Amino acid sequence: MGERQRRAVVTVSDPRWAAVVARDARADGVFVYSVRSTGVYCRPSCASRQARPENVAFHASAAEAERAGFRACRRCRPDEPGRAQRQATMVAGLCRLIEAADPAPTLNELAAQAGISAFHLHRLFKAHTGVTPKAYALARRGERVRHELAHGDSVTAAIYDAGYASNGRFYEQSDALLGMTPQAFRAGGAEVEIRFAIGECSLGAILVAASARGVCAILLGDDPQALACDLQDRFPAARLIGADAGFERLVARVVGLVEAPRLGLDLPLDVRGTAFQQRVWQALRQVPAGQTLSYTELAERIGAPKAVRAVASACAANPLAVAIPCHRVVRADGGLAGYRWGVERKQALLARESGA
Repeated sequence: MGERQRRAVVTVSDPRWAAVVARDARADGVFVYSVRSTGVYCRPSCASRQARPENVAFHASAAEAERAGFRACRRCRPDEPGRAQRQATMVAGLCRLIEAADPAPTLNELAAQAGISAFHLHRLFKAHTGVTPKAYALARRGERVRHELAHGDSVTAAIYDAGYASNGRFYEQSDALLGMTPQAFRAGGAEVEIRFAIGECSLGAILVAASARGVCAILLGDDPQALACDLQDRFPAARLIGADAGFERLVARVVGLVEAPRLGLDLPLDVRGTAFQQRVWQALRQVPAGQTLSYTELAERIGAPKAVRAVASACAANPLAVAIPCHRVVRADGGLAGYRWGVERKQALLARESGA
């Protein structure tokens, strides 16, 4: 076998070659490839004419390719941030702008800042964060309100410290922000009624709780008493009410979701969390049954590629097992560690979704 043939065989047998042939954009940023006959290096997704495999070599980075004597392709510009990375960086910057601004900037103002149309911005922002710019601003302001209510001297002071110019403006949004009145929130959920029931499913004990807004907790475990204590810790001053016949039917629907997670759940959810948690949970709800993604991939989807640990923490804080499918997040190597309700339950849920 000649030298050219040997190089071609080595290249074709490399799994990175398949990404180059497919022009797979998902491999951009993972490696670059150089072409001996042209002296340039490219992204895997480059639309240039496909090179002969015996002329191709792979490099871990643009810097490595340049040290080997190759220059950047003028078409795909592999020495510059990729399109997906540029978009994620732009959205992350707009998130910081929303968080710092008072009042929150309008969609048109954000679009002008980004230099793109409002329609395009709306689509990109939602694709990267899972929520619209308006919903993100509302969630972020809710986070500030909750902090001020928990640590401030009065409700009025908390409203103004959170950035509201008037009480009236806040009370227009208070239900969406808190799920209850600000006085009740400060009191740990006092006067809020939460119905709950504890039952059994194939994964062990299950607790289902719901407020007037929707299902607010789905907890799994081995000890029913521990699940009840967990719910009480979440709503320390709420009025917890045992299940009636009507609520038992709701519990049955949730158990059905656990037994057949592919079916989904069409019940309203009362999801409460920080702005960042809301972004993570919304992105999780967009992962189809039967599919998984890594914590790194999830961080990239919400436009925060460096926040992998924060994403993992948000998954761990998820109070709605299966309904918000944090079981579909795995380690980069495919491992199943890191599930709040136990790796065995995670494995069982994934097996049911894959049909195994």
